[in-house]
Amino acid sequence: MYAEHRYAPQQSRAVSFGAALAINGALIAGLILAAPEILPKPQPRILEAENIPLELTPPEKSKEQPKLDREIARDPPIYVPDTPIRIPTDNPIPATNEYPETPVPPLQPPAPTGDLKLAEPPAPLPPLLGAEQDMRYVRDFQPGYPSPELRAQRDGIVRIKVLIGIDGRVKAAEAVSATSDAFFDATRRQALSKWRFKPATRGGVPQESWKTMTVRFEIKNQ
Repeated sequence: MYAEHRYAPQQSRAVSFGAALAINGALIAGLILAAPEILPKPQPRILEAENIPLELTPPEKSKEQPKLDREIARDPPIYVPDTPIRIPTDNPIPATNEYPETPVPPLQPPAPTGDLKLAEPPAPLPPLLGAEQDMRYVRDFQPGYPSPELRAQRDGIVRIKVLIGIDGRVKAAEAVSATSDAFFDATRRQALSKWRFKPATRGGVPQESWKTMTVRFEIKNQ
């Protein structure tokens, strides 16, 4: 009985060992089969190019159409002779070379010329005689001395241009020059109110005219 118990464990160990070898062998075979296939690295290829000349074919020349040297013949113009057309009439007019004479009016005798009088040119205007101071009013010629100028003991001169009417009176007065406005105002008032002239005349006819007068103011005469 002891001998059967001794050999039984040896058989189980042998079976276990064989199973382990079989499993390990299967794993190794699987790893070998599952390993990727490693291919060798391809070597680079060098491409060589070669220039091949192209043969250029010249373009074909366009065929020119030949010029027509022949001119197109034209028909000559048709000549039509001038043929008079005669229209029949009921009252034909006879041909004649005689023309009626036109009466010429008689010539009229020339009109009598008589004595022709040419228009006389207008007579030249007589000269204008200027106005003169009326000596009957000479005492009223000098104006009064202006008070401001008299107090200032100042002399003065006034040149005044007056328009003399046909009645000899002064119608307007304009200043030519004056020492002061006071001297001119006194002279203007005196001229318009007191001065009298013999008017200018042309051919004996009184005329309006301008005349320039000079008035002096002197302290020594006061």
